[in-house]
Amino acid sequence: MTTQHETEIVADEKLPTIRITREFDAAPERVFRAHVDPELYARWIGPRSLSTRITRWEARTGGAWAFANDRDGEEIASFYGSFHEVRPHERIVWTFTYEAEPDGVALETMTFEELAGGRTRLQVLSVVPDFEARDGILASGMDVGVEEGFDKLDELLAEDV
Repeated sequence: MTTQHETEIVADEKLPTIRITREFDAAPERVFRAHVDPELYARWIGPRSLSTRITRWEARTGGAWAFANDRDGEEIASFYGSFHEVRPHERIVWTFTYEAEPDGVALETMTFEELAGGRTRLQVLSVVPDFEARDGILASGMDVGVEEGFDKLDELLAEDV
């Protein structure tokens, strides 16, 4: 059985950044794998009301990625970017772009910190072009997608994948 942990989403007052912190009851290797395996990633990312369709996935340093979110068979959003660094079980650095806002590229760094008891603290730092972009992301309902997605990731990790 999994223990649900709180997701912390913090916007820095002085920098156009968003920091997300969440703990998982699984080892870093498993949480990392759920971020780089396209089949697993598609199962947990985003809100429950959407499905995710991976259209490109090269989870390696220098690789590219793209996915779309669908609701009832209709595409409602798509995203793409590049993997700048993939350091197994430790760190992923990638760009993240919402296709409808191609000038709003975010640079995201994910770190997978090993905790006692075979647990992981995931930290995501997203650096965006300006405060307007950051505030727009925060106002978009992204918190629902992040929190529901992490709850789905908890469920996936409980399946021992």
